[in-house]
Amino acid sequence: MTTNLQTTINSENQIFNHPQRFIKGWYWVIPSRKLRKGEVKHVNLLGRELAIYRGTDGKVVTFDAYCPHMGAHLALGKVEGNGLRCFFHNWKFDGEGNCVEIPCSGKPLPIKLKTWHSQEKYGMIWIWTGETPDQPLPFPPELEGEECDSAFGSRFVKNCHPNVVMINAIDAHHFNTVHNFPVEINFEKQELNQNAITFSNTTRGGEDSLFLKLVRPFYQKAVTYSMCYWYGSTGTVTVGPDFLHFHIMFTLRLLSEGKAEGQTILITKKRPGIFGWIFNRVILWLTKLVGNYFAKGDTKIFQTIKFYLKTPIKADTSILQFIQHVEQQQALEWETWQEVISNK
Repeated sequence: MTTNLQTTINSENQIFNHPQRFIKGWYWVIPSRKLRKGEVKHVNLLGRELAIYRGTDGKVVTFDAYCPHMGAHLALGKVEGNGLRCFFHNWKFDGEGNCVEIPCSGKPLPIKLKTWHSQEKYGMIWIWTGETPDQPLPFPPELEGEECDSAFGSRFVKNCHPNVVMINAIDAHHFNTVHNFPVEINFEKQELNQNAITFSNTTRGGEDSLFLKLVRPFYQKAVTYSMCYWYGSTGTVTVGPDFLHFHIMFTLRLLSEGKAEGQTILITKKRPGIFGWIFNRVILWLTKLVGNYFAKGDTKIFQTIKFYLKTPIKADTSILQFIQHVEQQQALEWETWQEVISNK
């Protein structure tokens, strides 16, 4: 490896594996089913205290947590219509964060709560951590524009930064050592936009692989494997034959002390009718088995790892490319969500 690659993974990194930094983008919050109409909940996301509620119109609204009057936590409040009333002095705020009623005053004040853009997809509520979203919610590139069915897989916590967990899917050599894949994997990268990058490969061989033996009857050609990264912390894996691809999303968020909390989401294209619904349930179940296969063996590594790529080799090329991609994005600080000014 060259000196330039060594420099890339050492002192110049300002985002990758930084315990107090993450990339501006969409992050998962809670499953949609856990926030009913008229319900408000407290959420701590990436170190920031938030109050999130669902109005009677079904729309999710997210505020900074503390009332601008005396700092009471708004998650203690009550949803009224599409607005939220603070528990302490009954100040009411509409879905845009505007103060619309102060009972003891008779008229509202021209103040506004900080609101955050929220969306729902794959049965999950997501929040954009910047001012105005300039990129879509994460999706598998193959399913862009498609209506999808989804289900939740495992939820997990790892003792390392989300960026470090993410590189596992493009660590070509570990497929041979940890997962006993008797195939050679060579990734080709393609940057879709500033916040999304793909690594793709078509594997061949694998006559001795139990996994490939199990799935080989389902296809005629080689197994396709590709990974698309969004915001450095959400990855969508696409794997399978030409006529049947499995899509697994691993979406992570930074916890305190540089740890990672993740949720696995199983995704497939929506198919019409009752038979399409039944078929999709089978596909999602098979997708879960595929995800569990790849996760086996990795958990104990990420519970004990102290990541530092001191001696990069040729097999680490895709990891270095991912690190460089992460470093080109906009970093935010833990808790404040303030933009980090690059000093490069």
